[in-house]
Amino acid sequence: MKPNYLSNNPLLITATNNAIKRRIESERHDAVLMAERAGIVPDLWQCDLLRSNAKQLILNCSRQSGKSTITSILALHQAIYKPDSLILLLSPSLRQSQELFRKLQDFYNALESSSLPTATEESALRMELSNGSRIIALPGKEATIRGFSGVALLIIDEASRVEDSLYQSVRPMLAVSGGRIILLSTPFGKRGFFHQEWTNGIGWQRTKITASDCPRIDKEWLDRERAMIGDWWHRQEYNCEFLETTDSVFNFNDIEKAISKSVEPLIFKEIGL
Repeated sequence: MKPNYLSNNPLLITATNNAIKRRIESERHDAVLMAERAGIVPDLWQCDLLRSNAKQLILNCSRQSGKSTITSILALHQAIYKPDSLILLLSPSLRQSQELFRKLQDFYNALESSSLPTATEESALRMELSNGSRIIALPGKEATIRGFSGVALLIIDEASRVEDSLYQSVRPMLAVSGGRIILLSTPFGKRGFFHQEWTNGIGWQRTKITASDCPRIDKEWLDRERAMIGDWWHRQEYNCEFLETTDSVFNFNDIEKAISKSVEPLIFKEIGL
């Protein structure tokens, strides 16, 4: 076998190392480049998210549209390029949080660069990098997360299934740090904080991607899926519509119309207030 003179050429080695450093420096300001190096070719809407500076992102996206993938890239970019970041991944169950965390781990391993911070501590639910950043996957239980503070990035997966009490308890984690929050989910009826923030929330960058917007989802498969799971589930899971809950007695819009702040409650008159 002939010796590989190129691999021992100091000029080539220096040029290669400099090119890697320039690439990584570019990635610092453009997460799309990091996604591509990790093996992802982002859709246009995903590129917009990766380049967004919004503090509050809410993703109302179809199943299998790539919302978890792109969110894990965002979390990894934060951890790598913003030292000492605390990133929390929450979902209704620990298993779901772990799945999101696993995506992040896979992308980190795919980057394969000695110029990036190394993982000094790693488990199935936690990663700590040499630059001080920490990524922790947690279940959606208030008791398990109240001790965290100074959160740089808070991600709530399957947000429409997470209890309102949990959402209210985690938002203060961002008060001092000024961190970012990302809600991602498909709808689950006209209820809960995910529906409220999507329809009336202030300061959110909203992204809606239906199954028909995703080039990887086959239309014929969607038609068969509608027949299998029914129209109500199909419209929410794939068309991202907020529909009346299956157990509701009254229509959500009728309830909203029946409430008026201009009418004084009778109970206040009876007790003299």
